Amino acid sequence: MAGTTHYEDDEGGPGAITDINVTPLVDITLVLLIIFMVTAPMIVNNPSIKVELPKAATGDETLKSTLALTLSRDPASGAVLLYANGEKSDEPAVKAMIPDMLSKNKDLQAIIAADRGISYGDVVHIVDLVKSLGVHKFALNTDPNP
Repeated sequence: MAGTTHYEDDEGGPGAITDINVTPLVDITLVLLIIFMVTAPMIVNNPSIKVELPKAATGDETLKSTLALTLSRDPASGAVLLYANGEKSDEPAVKAMIPDMLSKNKDLQAIIAADRGISYGDVVHIVDLVKSLGVHKFALNTDPNP
């Protein structure tokens, strides 16, 4: 037969196949690839603070945020919670944090995210707080998918 390899031992009989069998290696690699493809979006799209952002057709992606303020509602008590850079905070802590950040970076930008259930007055209060402390660049975070 043309193109067929025959293995023979020293006595002329059929011999052992000494080539490396890569089929199990390929199978394991493909399984690992599928596992990573399935789990990677779950890991990346898992924000630390669950906030249901309002949708906006003209929303832009923010590349880097130096100060992220998030307002969310506590499901148990219904109180408005404030987070600064992912850490639970309050107004006095934010008032102390912003001047320190401004001393290091005069071009500080604040990104303010609020859950849909947060009242407009609470959001405006945070915007006013940030502006009164000297941060002149700020953005309201929205979900860019309408």
